[in-house]
Amino acid sequence: MPKSVVDQFLNYLRYERNRSELTVKRYETSLRDFEAYFLSLDSGLDWASVDADVIRRWMESLMDRGNNASTVNTGLSALRSFYRFALARKLVERDPAHSITGPKKRKPLPQFMREDEMDKLLDKEEWSDDYKDVRARTIIILLYEAGLRRAELAGLDNGDVDFAAGQLKVTGKRNKQRIVPFGQELAEQLRQYIAVRDAQVACVDNALFVNKHGKRMTGAQVYHVVRENLSKVTNMKKRSPHVLRHSFATAMLNHDAGLESVRQLLGHESLETTEIYTHTTFEQLKRVYKDAHPRG
Repeated sequence: MPKSVVDQFLNYLRYERNRSELTVKRYETSLRDFEAYFLSLDSGLDWASVDADVIRRWMESLMDRGNNASTVNTGLSALRSFYRFALARKLVERDPAHSITGPKKRKPLPQFMREDEMDKLLDKEEWSDDYKDVRARTIIILLYEAGLRRAELAGLDNGDVDFAAGQLKVTGKRNKQRIVPFGQELAEQLRQYIAVRDAQVACVDNALFVNKHGKRMTGAQVYHVVRENLSKVTNMKKRSPHVLRHSFATAMLNHDAGLESVRQLLGHESLETTEIYTHTTFEQLKRVYKDAHPRG
């Protein structure tokens, strides 16, 4: 099989498929790398004689060289496109790449605030007694101590807070309701917030959290409040209400809460969804080990 088949394919991408030069270059890099790899295994191999096993071994070598799943899948995509082209032009008799599955992309771990960062924000930062500050502190404590989604928080009504029982009635996705307990600190903060709100804002509906005009806060407004205040204690790029939800779950597991209990508090349908936080705490454990163990 003539070696120029790679150049034929690259020209096909450029002039028949009108692919960008960046795409062409990316495919060429993968194809040249694969060619160098199979020739290093056996100088007698060529594009027509390599099989699926050689491709899999090449993918493993890419991972061993530190490439992530996305890069490996890009390489596999290049091979698939190349062999479809070569097979259609009868330059090869079979396509060894069509049945190969690429590695799954690793989902990014949830970002969360460290407990000392939250302590600094809630206990050491100066908070005024005006409505904006009291509301902001209440929102942050509620998200951190109850693990709510921002839409769940924005959807809370006054009647959803049961001080006598120390619990919230939360309406989650698909209008599914759950009960979330809360402690003394959150109870005191909620009472302070409601007192300041009722004294300073003329509420026009039954929402627990309202804007300065007395109307229910939107999810976007909750997001802005959280982002503005988390910026005081972290440079982390993501500073959203969901980060506080992640922080709640991580803190609970770090303090020996059971996975099933955390699942119920978060309102997850499946335990599998909650299990991602065990990876987070394990990553934290690995860092502690590496920093603390003399031979770590």
